[in-house]
Parts: sequence; C-alpha cells; structure tokens
Amino acid sequence: MAKILVIDEGTSSTRAAVYNENFLRGEFVQLPVPLISPSPDIVEQDANIIWQNTFEVAKEAADNQKIDCIGITNQRETTILWERKTGKPIHNALVWQDRRGSDFCDELRATGLEKVLNEKTGLLADAYFSAFKIRWLLKNIDGLFARCVAGEIAFGNVDSWLVWNLTGGKIHATDASNASRTALFNIHTNQWDMELLAMFSIPPQILPEVRDSNANFGETTLFGASIPITGILGDQQAALMGQNCATNGQAKITFGTGAFLMVQLEDRPTNSTNKMLLTIASQIKGKTNYALEGAVLNAGTAIQYVRDELGLVKTADETETLAQSIPDNGGVYFVPAFTGLGAPHWRPDARGIITGLGRKTGRAHIVRAALEASAYQTRDLLEALKKDGVNIEILRIDGGMVHNEFFCQFLADICDINVEKPGDLEMTAMGAARIAINSGANLIESKIYKPQMPDILRQSLIEGWQNAVIKA
Repeated sequence: MAKILVIDEGTSSTRAAVYNENFLRGEFVQLPVPLISPSPDIVEQDANIIWQNTFEVAKEAADNQKIDCIGITNQRETTILWERKTGKPIHNALVWQDRRGSDFCDELRATGLEKVLNEKTGLLADAYFSAFKIRWLLKNIDGLFARCVAGEIAFGNVDSWLVWNLTGGKIHATDASNASRTALFNIHTNQWDMELLAMFSIPPQILPEVRDSNANFGETTLFGASIPITGILGDQQAALMGQNCATNGQAKITFGTGAFLMVQLEDRPTNSTNKMLLTIASQIKGKTNYALEGAVLNAGTAIQYVRDELGLVKTADETETLAQSIPDNGGVYFVPAFTGLGAPHWRPDARGIITGLGRKTGRAHIVRAALEASAYQTRDLLEALKKDGVNIEILRIDGGMVHNEFFCQFLADICDINVEKPGDLEMTAMGAARIAINSGANLIESKIYKPQMPDILRQSLIEGWQNAVIKA
C-alpha cells in the first residue's frame, strides 16, 4: 500500500505525517516556528528555521519507512529570496501578515492600477500578497535589484523554498495555486505577467517555474531512497480539497492563525465585486479550477493574544469553559485587527480594539469576545459572498479553533447556517495527501451544528460587532 509523506508548513508550526492510500495517517511530528514581530507592521520568520524544522519533522515522520511520494502544503504569500549559488536567504522570510508594502497599495489605487491587478490576478492591492513584499525587499536592500537581474537571486513562497532544499537546489518551481497568490501571475493565461512585473519593478529572472499542482517537482534523497515530490497546494486550497469541496458552491473555512473561507467555482472564474479574492484552487493535468476566497488576517492570533499577552488563560483549551461560564458577552466586542483588517474591509490601517468594557467585565467576557470575533468575521465574508450571488448552504470547518464546541455552535448561530465539522480536523494535510496521489474523495464522519439563536438576538449582536469594527 502506497505511503505518502505529507509536509504541512504553516505559520505557527511545521508538521509532517505519513498517510496511506486510504488516507489513514500516523501521528504528526511538529515543531514551532517563531515569529519575529518587533512592531505590528513587521512579521518575519527565519527561512533557515523553516527549512531545518521541515527536514527534522519529515525525517522523524518517515522513520525509515518506504515512502512512495511526498505532498507539500504551505503557508501562502510568505516571501523568501535566496542566493542560487549558496542557497542562503538574503533576508528573513516576510510572512504573509507583514504590512511593509502598504504604501505602494495606496499608489496603485490612486493611479487606477489596482483594477489592472484585479482583472489579471483576482487579487486586490494589499501588502498581504508576495509582490508587495518582493518590491519592499528590492527597495530596501542595497544592490539586490542588480543581483536579481544578473540571475543570482531566486524568489519563492515557502513551497518553492522547501522544494529547492529537498532537491539540493536542482528544482526551482511552484504550483499554480501558490503562484496565484503572488500578484504576479495571470490566472487567466496561467503565466507570469510581464505588465505586472513591470508595475512592481520586479525582474522576471527571480521567478520559479509554474507547474500543475499534481506535477512532479523533483526527487529528494534526504530520507533514504529517492522519493518524488508529486503534489503541492497552498494551505487553503489544500483544505478545500481535503474537505471534498469539489463542485460549484461548496465551501470551507479554516480557522488557524488567520481564517480563510474558500468557495469552489470549478472552471468558471468569476471576479468578486465585493472585495473577495478570485484565486486558483488547483491545476490538475492542465485543467484550472478556481475559487472565491475571503481572508481574515487574525483569528487564532486573538486566542494567542489573550493567552500569551494578557495571561487570561494558560492554554487555548480553557477558553471553551470560560466562554460557557457566562450567559452572554456582556456587551464586550474584540476586533483583532493586529495587522489590519482583511476581507471584506481591506484596511491595513485598522488596529485591534476591545469595546464595551464595564466595571463588571471579567476575563471570561474578554476571552469569549476573542472567540466570537472569528464568527463575526466569518459572517462578514458570507455576506460579501451573498452580494456576489454566492449562497452557501453548508459551511465546512477545520483548523485548531474548531476543537472548541462553544465556538462551533456560536459560528452556526451568528452566521445562521449549518456548520459541518469533520471527525479528522487535519484537512490541510489531507488535501496534500490527495493531490500527491491525485486520488478522489476521502470519506470522513462529520458533526453538524445547526443555528439555534433567535433572530432578534442575532441582529443585536451583529450591530454591536459592526459598531466595534467602525471604531477599529
């Protein structure tokens, strides 16, 4: 029976596990990846640590087994530039949350070029995307532009960085789902776009080759025998595949560091008029599937904040009991705009805020508000999709936050939608396993949460949230 080594390189941790062809898996091996964030606009990681962690967890997960192939899924948009000759990064990785390209966003909007960007890429002018980060590095590192033109420097998102290292520098490639998040890739022609490269003043010499998501990305000999890398998907696209969202209108949302709602469009790309993103879901054997996506920049980070910075809980698991210990939020709202607001607002200048504090406000109210924030933000995305003509009947969920039963029920209540949670929450890794062997749907039991909240209460809570967002 085939064995698939899955590498899941996320924002907060690097993980690996071995799946068989029936998608049953072994235990995950996991290592944390520290964030370097001395200010809200600066969010970096050490690219060498990303690679070293990947090597260590993959080797331990493989555990001298006969591995048939490798599937990779990764945090998207995070930008790494490295020397082709030495493989040495020229700067820390600029993580997707990094905001230092925001000034150029204003320039694109003012000159009307955001419209060109959106038509070609399905994206908006926001520092979230790789092109803004590459441009910032080129502007701020002396001599870098000339080195790029000379062919000395390679660019990649995390998937390309891992492939380069796994193959000993032989392969510089990415898949279409990751390329579609750079703001340099025309998702309609499936090519790097020279007009966009000129817009950002980025030399094309640095770019990786774009391949199908289920292409061969070379071989590695680091875990024993030669093993082919046979599938790559960005983490949210992998979760879409893992959740079996294969037909038009099926949707999932993953609650991790951020929260990302994605709706399958199959081969019918339809741009949003409500600030949602059009992106490539996968490219398999030359056929491109598209998706609409709403990106919440901070979800799980709100829980990390009340744990690590405020010290209101010792572990994330405590939040469920605390939230259930009070009858309501006491009028407290927490807008976790630590690095600005994503869809559908796209306000990089927004900052986090807690409103409605009174003398009777306790730690349970703030913790509950931190959980509720991700549900309110999800509703904002669903409302934007409705305006785009996309009505979702069942919302499939995964990610670390959905271990919390209070949160799952509140999500169903505030969004007024049936919420489906799979028995195995590792849908991102599941998608990577599926793309690696290009296999069909995995069958997993699930639990349904149905809305139970009265309409009047729901509307009152939503109004409170909207007022808090305005203040943020």
